[in-house]
Amino acid sequence: MTSIAQVEARAVVVPVDGGLAFAQRLVAERHYVLVRVRDDDGVVGLGFCYAGNFGGDIVATVIRDLIAPELIGENRLHVKELWERAYQRLLLHGRTGMVMRALSAVDVALWDCNARAAGLPLYQYLGAARSGSVPAYASGGYYREGKSPNDLAQETLGYVKSGFGAVKIKVGRLSAADDEERIAAVREAIGPGVLLMLDANNAWGDVPTAVRAVRSWERYDPYWIEEPFGPDDILNHAELARRTPITVATGEIEYGRWRHQHLLTSAGAGILQTDAAVCGGITEFQRIANMASGFGVMMCPHWFHDLHIHLVASS
Repeated sequence: MTSIAQVEARAVVVPVDGGLAFAQRLVAERHYVLVRVRDDDGVVGLGFCYAGNFGGDIVATVIRDLIAPELIGENRLHVKELWERAYQRLLLHGRTGMVMRALSAVDVALWDCNARAAGLPLYQYLGAARSGSVPAYASGGYYREGKSPNDLAQETLGYVKSGFGAVKIKVGRLSAADDEERIAAVREAIGPGVLLMLDANNAWGDVPTAVRAVRSWERYDPYWIEEPFGPDDILNHAELARRTPITVATGEIEYGRWRHQHLLTSAGAGILQTDAAVCGGITEFQRIANMASGFGVMMCPHWFHDLHIHLVASS
């Protein structure tokens, strides 16, 4: 049978030893939400999302109280129909943020349940577009108390020695000049043949400040500048893209196909970093990936390689 018999959700808190610093915030712990969907034959699918550095219990409550009751007894194969019904039901509660993250986690669990029931890896169940391997980059380079540019350089060099051909570091918390010192140390350490990405985590609120910083870093050949502005500031993303040769990448905390459409039509993203555990799940990720393909925009999904490797292989 294919009826959904149970939907469970649980929040999990993972401490971050010593804490991490981004351009605009400090993170002492990470909150995740785990979802388990079971059908009436006992097949179990797993889903998850990152709730942020607080608020995991809220996401789990949304799943248990607002989404799960609508799924019990329904056909697990009707994933897209269930997505549309849940989205419409939750319109007044939140089309973005924690509500969409909750829907994302449930959607991932449903697709996983169906793939397991079919006895297939998720990427094959979704329709494999490629096999073999895909490039990956090492993401790190966080700000920490007492961490020098040389420490950062050695960290990224370690990633390269581990086999990565691309590394990403944080920028935007310090002055442009101080961040340049960090960027210069990394580029010298990893050499010219390794891709270097810069992640600003919504650091700037205006174009002139962003342009001044980014232009001072162009000499180090960054592959992209990530999330230069807040996610709602789409037009400034587009303006920065017009004023620097560095590709603008964004979308990791963007929600739904309609917001992504605005990013694409505004030329606000040369690379989309859509996260299936944020944007609306696998169902919505597939729609966004198809739309991005029509614009000739590359997808570099954010985080969670164990989920996104399947989506890269099937998109």
